Amino acid sequence: MDLLSLLERLPGSYAGPAQPEPGPHAVIGVGEGTLAAHLAGALVSGTLARDGGTQFVIGSADAADPARDYADLAEVTGAKVRRVSTGGSPDDVDVLVPGGLGTTYHAAQYVAYASGHADQAQGAERLLAELRDRCAPQVTEGNPARDLAWTLWGRTPLLLAAPDADALPHAWQTLLARVGKTLGIPVLGDPLPLVTGAFEAQHERGDAKVALILGDPDPALSIAREVLESRVDEVVAVPYPPGTDPGHPGGYAAQLALWYFGAWVAAYLAERYGAQGEDTPVLARAQAVLSGEGDPNALGVGAPRDEGDLRRTDLVRDWREDDDEDPDEDELDDER
Repeated sequence: MDLLSLLERLPGSYAGPAQPEPGPHAVIGVGEGTLAAHLAGALVSGTLARDGGTQFVIGSADAADPARDYADLAEVTGAKVRRVSTGGSPDDVDVLVPGGLGTTYHAAQYVAYASGHADQAQGAERLLAELRDRCAPQVTEGNPARDLAWTLWGRTPLLLAAPDADALPHAWQTLLARVGKTLGIPVLGDPLPLVTGAFEAQHERGDAKVALILGDPDPALSIAREVLESRVDEVVAVPYPPGTDPGHPGGYAAQLALWYFGAWVAAYLAERYGAQGEDTPVLARAQAVLSGEGDPNALGVGAPRDEGDLRRTDLVRDWREDDDEDPDEDELDDER
């Protein structure tokens, strides 16, 4: 299935368990499950269960060891562990979810249902379906995802969100890289020191950059936006989609919907660059190596490099701007 078809079919495709698990709940993610756990953090505040309840561990076969360690740690505290994974040993998987881009959706929706938030899980499905109808390839006029992809084309996006939505810069950086084959720069923590100082010494550093304000801004982010408007090419607000539940205006459903919108934007951006939105082959090989199913040599790990390889730059020689003499060994020892 090609990427655009996968995105069209994603809303409503969750078919996993929907029964709630006993609380209190905690969630942690590793490997392919890291982003899903970050988004599900809007529902489940704890990271590690300590006093019973249920520990959700979201992972993948390439991160089986840390997932197993977290599960063992939770069991020691008396928590019930639910292992959510894209694959691996049957003993390490309680809930199997699809791998790839859809892992985030399926794993996050499982945690929403299992943590007793079926209403938000269903609200997310409604928002995703409405976004699909607005962003699908057959929508040629007024397609917000395609329009935003045009805005990002040839530029470096800066990704900002309020502290209660810090999963969104993580989500969009992952989507732009994995799908759009584009580097996005998340602005984490307090944005004001960064935006007021990053472009002062070299003003051209703001050229070909566009700032994306993801979700609802807080007062600090509103000020940061005013500053950025005079320092980068463009500042674009990317609000939560229409129809967001007013009872949870920036909650789980809204954030999962904005993740889904970001996937559409990244897919159209890949098209603009003439790239394939699907995973690169090296990612599959790396995951296979980490899961113990691939040959490390297939990645070129440990392969000798040519003497002319630019990655083998002699930093000491470059610092001295001296190409004629070898650095004095005593001086090198002093610097070390």
